[in-house]
Amino acid sequence: MTAAQVVDTPIAEKTISALFENREQVDSVIRRLLERGVSSDHISVIGKNFHSETRIAGFITRKDVILEGLKQGGIFGSLFGSALALLTGVGVLFVPFVGTLVAAGPIGAALLGAATGAIAGSAGAGLVSAFVALGMPEEKAAVYQTRIQEGDFLVTVEIPANKSGEIRLLLESAGGKEISSTETALPRKTSGELTVSSDLSPEIRSHLSEEAQKTFIDSYNTAYKESNDESKAEHHAWDVVCQHYKKDEHGILSLEKS
Repeated sequence: MTAAQVVDTPIAEKTISALFENREQVDSVIRRLLERGVSSDHISVIGKNFHSETRIAGFITRKDVILEGLKQGGIFGSLFGSALALLTGVGVLFVPFVGTLVAAGPIGAALLGAATGAIAGSAGAGLVSAFVALGMPEEKAAVYQTRIQEGDFLVTVEIPANKSGEIRLLLESAGGKEISSTETALPRKTSGELTVSSDLSPEIRSHLSEEAQKTFIDSYNTAYKESNDESKAEHHAWDVVCQHYKKDEHGILSLEKS
């Protein structure tokens, strides 16, 4: 097996996290992970000291671009002029006690989507509670929040359990510090039919009220049974929700249209 084939399966069973001191290290480690076969869908970065001419409101993912035709779609080819543009979602989060953060990859969608309830609606939670709810050890979560606040960058990688040793060594050799691992991957949408709100992808759920989520699930399942196509079902469900709800003052589709 060659170095480029170290990770050859999409099944992610563990999440390894490490701190990096500067953007150059982050850019390098992302490219090295991709060269090893780690999917861009399984790499996340979160940090404060990013600079871009592009201003993003909220967390924007490729799914947002597809569903709403957002003009911000162009950010994925040019944002930051770095390897971050290779990841699956880039956006801005405001976190109590930490400030404004740039998040790339599934960790941003997980945090914003209140997959854990740790940040959304909690004025004093900061990142520690969110990280702990995502499975990180509390002592590491506290270190991560402090170091991110001071300007470091957190990189997380979701991998098969049997590859954790190799990827850990890669992160260490790339300059990673305070490395930790958890036994789970970040939350994502469930494949196939949807049953409960937690089956929704975090970025979809974050845009919908509880009632709108129910409408989305019902519409999605109806379309999925007819087409067996998740993408078509998602588009149909989103169209139905947009027909029946309008955004409230927080940008959430929650107010039923008359």
